[in-house]
Amino acid sequence: MARTIDLNSDLGESYGPWRMGDDEAILRVVTSANIACGAHASDPETMFQTLTLSREQGVVAGAHPGFADRQGFGRRLIPHSIGEVERLVATQIGALMGAAALADTKVRFVKTHGALGNWAAAEADVAAAVARAVKAVSPALAMLAISGTALDRAGRDAGLATFSEIFADRGYLSNGQLVPRSKPGAMIHDPEEAAARLVEFLETGLMPVIDGPPIRLEAKSICVHGDSPGAVAMAQHVRQRLAHAGIEVVSFLGAA
Repeated sequence: MARTIDLNSDLGESYGPWRMGDDEAILRVVTSANIACGAHASDPETMFQTLTLSREQGVVAGAHPGFADRQGFGRRLIPHSIGEVERLVATQIGALMGAAALADTKVRFVKTHGALGNWAAAEADVAAAVARAVKAVSPALAMLAISGTALDRAGRDAGLATFSEIFADRGYLSNGQLVPRSKPGAMIHDPEEAAARLVEFLETGLMPVIDGPPIRLEAKSICVHGDSPGAVAMAQHVRQRLAHAGIEVVSFLGAA
């Protein structure tokens, strides 16, 4: 049974006067922050403020690039060439690294957002493009990828330090990918249901799926989403249940 695990959350997704989630509260619970880079959400001030809060809380900061689609919150698949994917990812990482320099902290990993992440999880050429972009910006950056997917493999093939994640509040398919949000079983809203599933997974390595028997996955991190009304309560309950099971929550990259 795993005795340590990271908790990550997608943060910094506000922009201008529009607010998304309670980043300050979530940052008191998680150990890694995936910070939006100005495409699907965020802006320079939001990036700076989220990076500053992460540093103050001792939370490891990562870049969270997605499609440039604020209206769809990065959850719609936008056609791109492979070269466009590389440039989309690299420029967003660079933007967050610039804000991090001003916030006196560092960007230490990359996790793709939404539809871009799902596309890279399913398609090897897209996954390879993401990995190339990360490595081109800095080979020292780690990659956080959905366990057992094409992106998980591409990161390792590129020689990047690659860490697998599972999701606290998302349903799974038998191929290891997430149930599309438009389908039944995509979301888990009950904190206790989510927490019990995670503890069982960490004990057995097996993840329930909606279309077959449980599948074996690896995980160094658990994602608790920060963009739902019950996000803080979900994150708090998951962390409490992990502690009760004797599982310590620490960043997959060590101390910030």
